[in-house]
Amino acid sequence: MATAEKIHIVGIGEDGLDGLMGAARELIDRADLLVGEDLTLARVPETKAERLRVGTDLDEAIDRLRTSPQKRIVVLAEGDPLFYGVARFLCDKLGKERFEVVPHVSCMQLAFARVKESWEEAFLTNLATHSLESVLEHIRTAEKVGLFTSEAVPPSAVARALLDWQIDYFTAYICENLNSPDERVTQGELSELVDQRFSPLNVMILVRKPNVPDRPAESIGLRLFGNPDAAFHQSKPKRELVTPAEIRAIALAEMDLGPASVVWDIGAGCGSVSIEAAQIACEGTVYAVEQDLEDHRLIVQNAERFGVSNLTPVLGRAPEVCDDLPEPDSIFVDGSGRDICSLVDSVYRRLRVGGRLVATIAGIDNLAETCRLLHGYSPDVKVWMINLARGNYQLERVRFESLNPTFLVAVVKPA
Repeated sequence: MATAEKIHIVGIGEDGLDGLMGAARELIDRADLLVGEDLTLARVPETKAERLRVGTDLDEAIDRLRTSPQKRIVVLAEGDPLFYGVARFLCDKLGKERFEVVPHVSCMQLAFARVKESWEEAFLTNLATHSLESVLEHIRTAEKVGLFTSEAVPPSAVARALLDWQIDYFTAYICENLNSPDERVTQGELSELVDQRFSPLNVMILVRKPNVPDRPAESIGLRLFGNPDAAFHQSKPKRELVTPAEIRAIALAEMDLGPASVVWDIGAGCGSVSIEAAQIACEGTVYAVEQDLEDHRLIVQNAERFGVSNLTPVLGRAPEVCDDLPEPDSIFVDGSGRDICSLVDSVYRRLRVGGRLVATIAGIDNLAETCRLLHGYSPDVKVWMINLARGNYQLERVRFESLNPTFLVAVVKPA
């Protein structure tokens, strides 16, 4: 039985045949049947090939491709057919073995090229298939964003919504009609875009301004502990200065806080552990020790946001600034620094008998050294290696983004 000839899915841009490589042009020239939307078919001069025009409903095209007697079939698609394009849909319906894909440069690639920004780590999405509200958190925390806007959600609506959500720290670029004679790129503040109109064929790029802290997402309900990372003011562009919610919840459980506990949070960062400890130990006192002035200010802001009055920010370097603090019932240490072992040793000595020390540690060498130290004080030292991956939707599929592995150590000070 003869093998059916491959159906070619060819990406094409605003410049039509002029922008295609020779092999792609030859496939179109030799085709017996051209399939595509009016917009893509219009970019190709009339040939001997029959033309099948399709709209948003692709069922007719699927039936025709499944039963067509033509030997040489070319499906024309906008840009890269596998990037928010028709190729994946067709392959899912008829099987990958039926197709060959010849990609063109996608509009998203062209847009990032026009504004001279890399896009390896950018958050990309299509507002025709995802609501703006559903991707808000990804936008809020991203360094760069690429958006396919839609007629229902044009750039002006995106800009207005982001400003309403107090996300005003991006420079925006609107790239219209890319690779066509009337191509235009507009750069501006979000506030400057809310009253402007743009071509429906556009890509919106957002680039975060440097050194702007994240603001918390106001729509997030406040919890006693385990609050989403986005609930806290955080430093940018510094990374991972908030203890992730999942690790924070485990650490607070191991700290075994009571209503009147005295707590030290050493290396408090933006204060996420301190604040949740203060909510649990509502009749006690939490001392958030942080040597970075910017992060010290964020602790104050976050404490105000959560309404905790039993948290005392302490600006300075531990353990020196701890000399005048009351002895703690529980200590949390952020072990991202090099001298974690000596720091743990110093603060452990101030811990009350029966109190608990919990530390997060990034490096395995520091972990081994710290465990040896603590085993000299107590035979019962608990250790965890925590690997977390958070699911998110990108390109209409669930993908898991791994957090850096974290070691957690906990010990109770014996009598």
